Amino acid sequence: MKSLIPFTQTLASASAQVIKRYFRAEFTVERKDDATPVTIADREAERVMRELIMKECPTHGIIGEEWGEHEPDAEYVWVLDPIDGTKNFVSGSFLFGTLIALLHHGRPILGVIHHPLFDQFLVGTEGQAWLNGEGVSVRACDKIEDATVLTSSHWNVHRLRNGAAFDALTHRGRLYRTWGDCHGYYLIATGTADIMIDAAVAIWDAMALIPIVEGAGGRITDYEGGDPVRCNGLIATGGAIHDEVVRLLNP
Repeated sequence: MKSLIPFTQTLASASAQVIKRYFRAEFTVERKDDATPVTIADREAERVMRELIMKECPTHGIIGEEWGEHEPDAEYVWVLDPIDGTKNFVSGSFLFGTLIALLHHGRPILGVIHHPLFDQFLVGTEGQAWLNGEGVSVRACDKIEDATVLTSSHWNVHRLRNGAAFDALTHRGRLYRTWGDCHGYYLIATGTADIMIDAAVAIWDAMALIPIVEGAGGRITDYEGGDPVRCNGLIATGGAIHDEVVRLLNP
């Protein structure tokens, strides 16, 4: 998989060129059927990545948030989220990124979080993770009271999960912030946060994050502590407190 990392950098660079042109520019924000926003930047960034994949890896499948599926049952399938955190992007916030994953028989074996505005390229595979070529790892955290706790939306937690249990956990932590979407998992993998929680995720939200968090030495499961590939929410931690976090969120 390491031999494919330069190609994922090419994909990230191509999408970033599109995204940078539209950041804080004037464009129409549309609403999809699920009421989430989508922009020309989302669609064009995914389109350029798909074109590169179909040229360089013609036997591979693609699953993208904006343009759907192409050969989704192939042995190797790329999963793309061109702008993870579109709500932040359209608000002029820096906290968004591009997610790129490669699946082999449905399991993620390579993942990328790319922050296009800062050219922060975080990649994970085969038990390792690197940020711009330098190895990264989760930090030690043995107590929830010492943890920085993150989420994308506590409203989603209250709507879909046990909101009272989530609130109790955030109050126990040392610091609670909504530095969410892919940026929260970036902070876990680079050792600057300890717990990241999402009540609900789609396949394009989740697949890239799994090899990154695991490659950095952390743990990532679904909301109930099961296989994260199920996309039944996500919980990511440095590892030591993971089982306790899952238990507290699912009393």
